[in-house]
Amino acid sequence: MALLTLTSDIGEQDYLAGAVKAVLLNQDPSFQLVDITHQLSPFNDPQAAYIIRNATRQFPHNTFHIVLVNLFQYVPDHLLLAKHGHQYYCLADNGLITMILEEPPEQVVALPLDKAKARNTLACAEVFGKAITQLAAGKALAEIGDASVSIQVRNPLRPITNSQYIEGQIISIDHFENVIVNITQEEFEAQRKGRRFKIVFKRDEVIDRISETYADVAEGEKLALFNSAGYLEVAINKGNAAGLFGLQGFSEKSTSQYTQSRLFYQTVRVYFE
Repeated sequence: MALLTLTSDIGEQDYLAGAVKAVLLNQDPSFQLVDITHQLSPFNDPQAAYIIRNATRQFPHNTFHIVLVNLFQYVPDHLLLAKHGHQYYCLADNGLITMILEEPPEQVVALPLDKAKARNTLACAEVFGKAITQLAAGKALAEIGDASVSIQVRNPLRPITNSQYIEGQIISIDHFENVIVNITQEEFEAQRKGRRFKIVFKRDEVIDRISETYADVAEGEKLALFNSAGYLEVAINKGNAAGLFGLQGFSEKSTSQYTQSRLFYQTVRVYFE
């Protein structure tokens, strides 16, 4: 019985998320389906990569992760099925795989789309379901797709660093409107080198210590901690950090027409002293 996870940006307001599950179960009723989320922000690949990377690494070996995100950024003639670190990833050839893994996949094949059929989300789910069924039946990855494919490569969003500071982008805002920044604890400590620090955002908001839990500060007070994924998080104890501070998630569509204040509010900078 294959274990499949589902992650998408299609929402749950209409039939599509349920129809995707129906398509997969029609391939094999024994599939065990687990939703990660269907509420990813459209066109926000750094957020998608962060959520998928940190969710999928918790699953048992040989789980199949179906990623229905930004499927039609390019006119598709194939999809990808990759194996990396004992996990399988089924997704579009749009560069997201290298953002999720932060490196090229160990193995990857192209799965052709039927040119005679409509190219839509359900058709993609059908292709993935058929491929997973073949793998579960014992076929090798190279037997079910084209291993010579040259995939789209995109680099993960990295913080800016120098000797005096590290600057990160806000990559996700969670259900409680806590703000997650693309600075890991490992990167923070490597730049800090034991020095004192100030976490600065919205020009005049400063935090100068790392908390272990939200309850380390009084209700309504701001704090910073490293979350369970190891990323820097700015929050308010029992409050709404994103809304109260006017912080917004990173947007790949930011252009010069956006004001500098908007761009600033998408970043968090840590100064070392």
